[in-house]
Amino acid sequence: MEGKILARNKKARHDFFIEKTFEAGIVLKGTEVKSIRQGKANLKESYCTVRGEEVFVVGMHVSPYTEGNRFNEDPLRDRKLLLNKREIRRISQEIKLQSMTLVPLSLYTKGRHIKMEIGLARGKKHYDKRESIKERDIQRDLMRKKY
Repeated sequence: MEGKILARNKKARHDFFIEKTFEAGIVLKGTEVKSIRQGKANLKESYCTVRGEEVFVVGMHVSPYTEGNRFNEDPLRDRKLLLNKREIRRISQEIKLQSMTLVPLSLYTKGRHIKMEIGLARGKKHYDKRESIKERDIQRDLMRKKY
């Protein structure tokens, strides 16, 4: 990842074990790009799905651009992700065979393009989430004692 992070799905790392990550381009309209660059995108309740030979992000909310008038798109429309055919096949195989989920992790800029980091993930149980919170608290305490 390089450039500025425009949106992050913090809940994804809390709810899932991220096994592999991929960088994907995203198909956007002009006013959506301007709105995302202003930081008005939300990945909280979104997920990715494979339809045939294409991958889509579903549920990503992009607020309408204030100057956009009639050119604004539906804020919750499905947006196509741009991945290599080989990557799409590998992702769809892992989803079917190992019952994994494809989760959007973050939106960021790379040069003049907007990219999305997606991750193949396995769901956490409730006790796994408690362990993650416990480890995070221990790390925080260690950092406080260090300084």
